Formats: sequence, structure tokens, C-alpha cells
Amino acid sequence: MSFFRSTLLPALIVLLFAAALVAVSARIWLPGDMAAPAPLA
Repeated sequence: MSFFRSTLLPALIVLLFAAALVAVSARIWLPGDMAAPAPLA
């Protein structure tokens, strides 16, 4: 349990933060029509 708490958990948090950062920053490089929310209809 201590190995999970000291090694895997921080790595998982960092990976999750990096994935969120990439997802947000990718919107800058997308064309305007792709960065818009999907239409409901």
C-alpha cells in the first residue's frame, strides 16, 4: 500500500494533469469550427 501511495498515486495525478493540459491546449491549434461545442441537433 505504501508503494502505491508513494509512487503510483503521484504518477497517476501527474499523468491526469498532463492529459488535461494537452486537451485544453489542443483547442488552441484546432480550427475555429472544430473548437466550438458540438451542435445538439
